[in-house]
Amino acid sequence: MVDYHAANQSYQYGPSSAGNGAGGGGSMGDYMAQEDDWDRDLLLDPAWEKQQRKTFTAWCNSHLRKAGTQIENIDEDFRDGLKLMLLLEVISGERLPKPERGKMRVHKINNVNKALDFIASKGVKLVSIGAEEIVDGNAKMTLGMIWTIILRFAIQDISVEETSAKEGLLLWCQRKTAPYKNVNVQNFHISWKDGLAFNALIHRHRPELIEYDKLRKDDPVTNLNNAFEVAEKYLDIPKMLDAEDIVGTLRPDEKAIMTYVSCFYHAFSGAQKAETAANRICKVLAVNQENEHLMEDYEKLASDTIQEMQQKLEDFRDYRRVHKPPKVQEKCQLEINFNTLQTKLRLSNRPAFMPSEGKMVSDINNGWQHLEQAEKGYEEWLLNEIRRLERLDHLAEKFRQKASIHEAWTDGKEAMLKHRDYETATLSDIKALIRKHEAFESDLAAHQDRVEQIAAIAQELNELDYYDSHNVNTRCQKICDQWDALGSLTHSRREALEKTEKQLEAIDQLHLEYAKRAAPFNNWMESAMEDLQDMFIVHTIEEIEGLISAHDQFKSTLPDADREREAILAIHKEAQRIAESNHIKLSGSNPYTTVTPQIINSKWEKVQQLVPKRDHALLEEQSKQQSNEHLRRQFASQANVVGPWIQTKMEEIGRISIEMNGTLEDQLSHLKQYERSIVDYKPNLDLLEQQHQLIQEALIFDNKHTNYTMEHIRVGWEQLLTTIARTINEVENQILTRDAKGISQEQMQEFRASFNHFDKDHGGALGPEEFKACLISLGYDVENDRQGEAEFNRIMSLVDPNHSGLVTFQAFIDFMSRETTDTDTADQVIASFKVLAGDKNFITAEELRRELPPDQAEYCIARMAPYQGPDAVPGALDYKSFSTALYGESDL
Repeated sequence: MVDYHAANQSYQYGPSSAGNGAGGGGSMGDYMAQEDDWDRDLLLDPAWEKQQRKTFTAWCNSHLRKAGTQIENIDEDFRDGLKLMLLLEVISGERLPKPERGKMRVHKINNVNKALDFIASKGVKLVSIGAEEIVDGNAKMTLGMIWTIILRFAIQDISVEETSAKEGLLLWCQRKTAPYKNVNVQNFHISWKDGLAFNALIHRHRPELIEYDKLRKDDPVTNLNNAFEVAEKYLDIPKMLDAEDIVGTLRPDEKAIMTYVSCFYHAFSGAQKAETAANRICKVLAVNQENEHLMEDYEKLASDTIQEMQQKLEDFRDYRRVHKPPKVQEKCQLEINFNTLQTKLRLSNRPAFMPSEGKMVSDINNGWQHLEQAEKGYEEWLLNEIRRLERLDHLAEKFRQKASIHEAWTDGKEAMLKHRDYETATLSDIKALIRKHEAFESDLAAHQDRVEQIAAIAQELNELDYYDSHNVNTRCQKICDQWDALGSLTHSRREALEKTEKQLEAIDQLHLEYAKRAAPFNNWMESAMEDLQDMFIVHTIEEIEGLISAHDQFKSTLPDADREREAILAIHKEAQRIAESNHIKLSGSNPYTTVTPQIINSKWEKVQQLVPKRDHALLEEQSKQQSNEHLRRQFASQANVVGPWIQTKMEEIGRISIEMNGTLEDQLSHLKQYERSIVDYKPNLDLLEQQHQLIQEALIFDNKHTNYTMEHIRVGWEQLLTTIARTINEVENQILTRDAKGISQEQMQEFRASFNHFDKDHGGALGPEEFKACLISLGYDVENDRQGEAEFNRIMSLVDPNHSGLVTFQAFIDFMSRETTDTDTADQVIASFKVLAGDKNFITAEELRRELPPDQAEYCIARMAPYQGPDAVPGALDYKSFSTALYGESDL
């Protein structure tokens, strides 16, 4: 079976470990590691599988019912891929490729693959979930696929990353249930087992639906059923779990609980995500094709016939057409007259007529038959003679053409083969002449077939008694004699070329051997001279000692190099000796190299002179580096103390800014005390500066004894002073903000705790994804739909006006102070009330009491006028006029 998307490794389905609480420090890696624990060969826990079946089925039906359908069995109803594709279209608002309606297995697999491809296109990477297994009704794989869909379209959409989504959802649950006794949400399994957390979520948002004080922790079944029934009846959240299954399980399935809780989140966190209507317009395009038929008329070529034989044939046909027909009529009349005469004689009792000998009707018929046979033979002879003459004419023309082509090709070939150009050629010229001669031999062999064809045609002309056979035979014999001469000359020239080639190859081989050894030796000498004269720059004692060691090693190779030089020169002398002894005149210098023996000897002498100069320069540098090493160790001993001290202080400041306790004034006093202790450490840096000055004067650029440079320490010191000053200023600004905006100490601590929770790297700033998760944990509806994205972009423009991609704590505090204190304009107050009212033009007393502290809720209820709009309901209050009046009073 082909494993669909087997190369992808992001989402993997299976039982996960216990979830982390808000303070558990869970990261994306931790959560994904839980998902990766699943082994495809293991079975789900039966209790978990039962819970997942019910939850996932209810979740799927909550979406499928919008398309007028539902499923009964989750691992059966998705096998053909049709409802699976429909489910993805409903939850995404997008259109998938057209499904295949066939009933065969291949149609079902193709439909499921279209669904899996769509999931993958949304950034989800599937592992171990293949279309064949879904079609086969594999329960485990089907549940895994549905969990993947829930992750992407219900849970992951809460934030950008799954980890942030899980933590944000958990923090949202903790904040909403914090005021309720006996509720402590730390995970998505056992924290929900007694049912109180579900009831607390509903009561926090819709207190009129739940009598929370009457619930008992020791009656979990009643609690769970109460929450599930209320959610289904009033909140349009289908019942996804059975209370008995949750209570009867040691640890409820985390995926089922997360799926259920996400429905509560979407129901309460803001406007329901709009369902994207799927347009399914089927268009049938009629394609009309016109086929053009091309017809070609072919004309038959008629060949000319030989005029004379054609004339004879025409005379014969004229005889058959003109002269013979009257005789046929005479013969017929003769037979009629004979028969008439015989009849009359017989009727008149007269003896029968007996023609003279040779004139009987039978004699005439026999003569006529002989005539017919003679005509047929004559006609066949005429046709055969015409064919013979045509064949002779064709062969004669063919002989003349082939003979002319061959004679044109042989023209000048004998002179070329007799030329003795190889006697003054070089070895390369000889090889070129041999290759040229080989090409000629191939050409000569190719013409062998034409000579044989010429001879065969001449032979056939003789056999057919051609009238000009004598001239044909003479020309053919000349061609054959010339062909034999060319073959003999070709063989003689090849022998002469090969003999000359062998004489020059011996000398050439010596030249080549000399070049092969002289070139690398010459390069070695040039490299050696370059290295011996090269200016060296070293910064450590190890580097200069390495150069001295390398130089000593080089000197040890000089005796071998000298022996190689003598061997190379001996090769050159041997080549000269062979040329002189065989009276060979060499054409110029060695063709393979420009390195002469004179050049080799000159460079060798230069190497010998440079070696002692290099010895002296290396020893001087060694003494200098020993002095520098002392300065390095002296600086390093001090830097290795100052550097860690600065780093430790930086880390302490980071912890202080995160773990600030007490009032802001207490924090400010503590930070200023800490700043004085840092300033008192300055003399240690002054001493290090003095040692660094000595290093600079010695032009020392590196120090292996320490990882700290003076620049790093200066930067670290400046960052340390800046960080403590910035931290002090941040606390001072918080005091100013708190006093100016009326933010309580508890609110300030809550803002700090939320910010620090998502500041994973403790850098003092949040990226867009971290900031979105922080907002979600505080109950802001900034999901990935169009409205949520617009709201998030608006907030980002406030907290990050310069588009740096980071949100500082001060910017976060300024934003939260504007959100939690009196707004600047009546429009902003109206917008805030509209959010609490669920986008309605009025608000009810119940909604005010649910969303605001009791004293503030009663204040608004007592001062708001009844809403008089056309969509008014009993108890509706006009928050718009109240906001305008409130703004006018505060402005006064």
